[in-house]
Amino acid sequence: MLRLSGERFTVTYRISADSEAEARLRARDICYEQTVELPEDLPIRSDIRSEIVGRIESLRSVGPAAFEAVISYAVETVGSELTQLLNVVFGNISLKPGLRVEALAFPEGFLRHFRGPRFGRTGLREILHVWDRPLLCTALKPMGLSAQEMAELAYEMARAGVDLIKDDHGIADPPFCPFRERVPLCVEAVERANRETGRRAIYMPNVTAPADQVFERAEYARRAGAGGLLVSPGLTGLDTLRALADEDRLSLPLMAHPAFLGGFLTESESGMAHGVLLGQLMRLAGADATIFPNYGGRFAFSREACQAIAEATARPMGLLRPIFPVPAGGMTLDRVPEMVAAYGAEAIFLIGGALLRQRHRLAEAIQDLHRAMSATLGR
Repeated sequence: MLRLSGERFTVTYRISADSEAEARLRARDICYEQTVELPEDLPIRSDIRSEIVGRIESLRSVGPAAFEAVISYAVETVGSELTQLLNVVFGNISLKPGLRVEALAFPEGFLRHFRGPRFGRTGLREILHVWDRPLLCTALKPMGLSAQEMAELAYEMARAGVDLIKDDHGIADPPFCPFRERVPLCVEAVERANRETGRRAIYMPNVTAPADQVFERAEYARRAGAGGLLVSPGLTGLDTLRALADEDRLSLPLMAHPAFLGGFLTESESGMAHGVLLGQLMRLAGADATIFPNYGGRFAFSREACQAIAEATARPMGLLRPIFPVPAGGMTLDRVPEMVAAYGAEAIFLIGGALLRQRHRLAEAIQDLHRAMSATLGR
């Protein structure tokens, strides 16, 4: 007979259905599909049916043809593995229409299996020595620049007052800008700017790579003096992000980029809620900062979705540190006061093209940003 702890975690699902009866049938299907993967009418040992199969804790209507089901699972169905957690939460049923993950809730004992963010908000601020304002970040682009040109741009950005200078997520190891050439040049450029200004900007190279090269590139970046790393978990896998965060030999802040994850987020009746995927799961996997498209930019995220991500970066999750929300994507300089009002001081504003437009007066443009942020924060 099974001997389980009795601890369970819950997943809130949005279910498309024309009636409560249909919604309950779909919820029961989730309970079986995500655990024993057998039809309910097949003989199943009684202790497995009562303990392993998911349980419907509640079911309610949330709108026309939409219901919300809270389903709990024994923590033993996951063990201590992030990959298996994702599988139980949304493995097979991700292939079925009209099902969406809306929220996750975990007991504290389960969360102890996960180290989560190594630095979080406080740790990143300690590195940068910036305590009282949002952080500024930019991306080195466009694709096609040489390694030397990237380094020159990194120097200008750090010299002008940008806190975090990262590779654009689309620049990995192209022949015109090789990773092993680019990283030391950009590190040196940012360090030179820091010596001249007395500030502590950091460079974060992109280590998104084939599975057998991610840690090799990360270790190379660390040895070269990089101040952090950029990774796209939608391309490498969320557990690769977790492994990077847990690796004591690296011990670098990690910024997560949402490339390739849009299919989970852009449909209201399927996939995952923005706060779950880009907030809770990125944090559980160990990101210190999570990038997402800001509302009103060139992507279709709503203000409510962005606020849900920001809220999830700081919601109590056992001992896991709060992380930075990083609104991005078509951010313009004139919207910075609005962004400060929306996200407060505990955010990183990722501004790329808008700063490049001001490259001829970069220092003045960033000084204008700082003044605008201070005015909005009442300082």
